[in-house]
Formats: sequence, structure tokens, C-alpha cells
Amino acid sequence: MAKSNVYFTKELTGEAVVRMYEALGVSLPGKVAVKLHSGEVGNQNFIRPAFFKPVIDLVKGTIVECNTAYSGKRNTTKDHWDTMKLHGWTDIAPVDIMDEEGDLTLAVEDGKQIQKNFVGDHLSRYDSMLVLSHFKGHPMGGFGGALKNISIGIASAYGKAYIHGAGVPEEIWTSDHDSFLESMADAAKSVVTHFDGKMAFINIMANMSVDCDCCAVAEDPKIGDIGILASLDPIALDQACLDLVYSSDDPGKADLIERIESRNGVHTVDAAAALSFGSREYELITL
Repeated sequence: MAKSNVYFTKELTGEAVVRMYEALGVSLPGKVAVKLHSGEVGNQNFIRPAFFKPVIDLVKGTIVECNTAYSGKRNTTKDHWDTMKLHGWTDIAPVDIMDEEGDLTLAVEDGKQIQKNFVGDHLSRYDSMLVLSHFKGHPMGGFGGALKNISIGIASAYGKAYIHGAGVPEEIWTSDHDSFLESMADAAKSVVTHFDGKMAFINIMANMSVDCDCCAVAEDPKIGDIGILASLDPIALDQACLDLVYSSDDPGKADLIERIESRNGVHTVDAAAALSFGSREYELITL
């Protein structure tokens, strides 16, 4: 598979996000879903609405999210709507909690762990998707980026349990760990297949705690901000972010690397590449 283009800038502004999207040379068609992380109530690290507003305005997008499968302020539709309002997302764009009316089943072709993926039913309302991901650590996945955002992030509450349990939702917290990581890759493939090339991905490397934005109580970041990356290939995009962490001269990177390695986080990228919906090989183009 040919190398994928990954664009990079050190500038961390909403205007830079727009330029990174424009660098991709695409125009997302029809009704555009914008997948981002709403942020758990209490979390201090999630990317704020004002940062993403310019690019959401540009694509005339609808912010989409799905409910969680664990306790918190986003595990029911009512609480999730309250969180969306509290965090200011409803002030900048239309919002859709995609699984508030149920699930849509996507097939996973040649999935290693799962053969189907349960996403929010409202996914069918959209023609294309802009994926805005906050790259950071994660308590279970090791790290969260584009692949996690389109797998766990687009899965319905039931679908999240199904992925975590590697096809057995009752084993949400007890399944084999690598099987869970492979299930995320499987689920990500089903979403990429569903949109059939009508997707664009942007990762924000700022506020990079070892913890995810899903944590109400999260560690403060130790590594400094790096920048913004964009690609049409979510695998190459996450790989480029990992490489930038490892090559950083910031001693604070040890904290994040320990989280990634202790959870075998790179295995998700390995598994995704084996499914051939993208490549770990990329050309980094600095803007």
C-alpha cells in the first residue's frame, strides 16, 4: 500500500484546524457529521467548542456523539444532552446523540474479533464525516486518536460494551485485552467502509494527559503540546502522532509512553493496518 499523506502544523488555533482540513483537498459531500469528544463532566483536558467552531462552520456540520456504557454524565441520553449544553457544544452547531433512538448494525468484513458493529442509528442520516480527535492517553486503550474515535466513539452504548467485550458485551471489563484492541480496529474498519472514502481526519496533539476525555478525574498533562495533524487515512494519522510522541525531546513524554506501552496501545494500529483500510506508512508534510 502506498504511503499516505499526513499534514502537520505546530500552530494550535481554530484557524489552523481549518487550514489543515483545506490541505486535504477534499470537500465532504451532503450532510456532514462531525465526530468529536463531548468531554466527561469534570474533565479539564477536552478540546473546547471555540477551537473547533471554525472548521465545523466551514463544513456546515452537525456534531455527533453516542452515549457511554459506563457511569457518568453521558451514559443516558438526557444526561448526555445536559453535558452537551453544559460544555457549550449546542451553542456552536446542531448536535445529534446518534443512539438516542437505537442502534444500526454495520458489517465488519474479515473482522479479527467481531463481524458486526453496533453504532448509533442516526449514523444513516449522514453522507460524510469529519473526525476531530483529541490525541491523548487512555486508561484501557493506551492512547486515543482517530481509530478510537471512530470505533468506540461512534458505537452505541451497547456497541461500546460489544467492542470492549470482543463480541461478548457481558465481558465489557473482563475480556482478553488484545482482543478488545483488535475489536476496536474491526469496528473502525466498518465505519470507514460505510462512508466509502467520504471521511477526513484531524488529530489535535494538545493537553495530552495519560487519561482520556472520558475521565471525570484526569491527570494533568506532563508532555507539552505538539500541534495538529490531518489525513484521509486514520491509521497513518494515529501512527504519525505516536511517532511524534516518541521522537519528542520533552522529558514529560515518558509519562504518556508508559501509558501507551503498558496497555499495548500500538496493537490497535497494528490490527487496523492488517485489515488494510489504511497504512502505517506515511509522508509527513509540514505546513
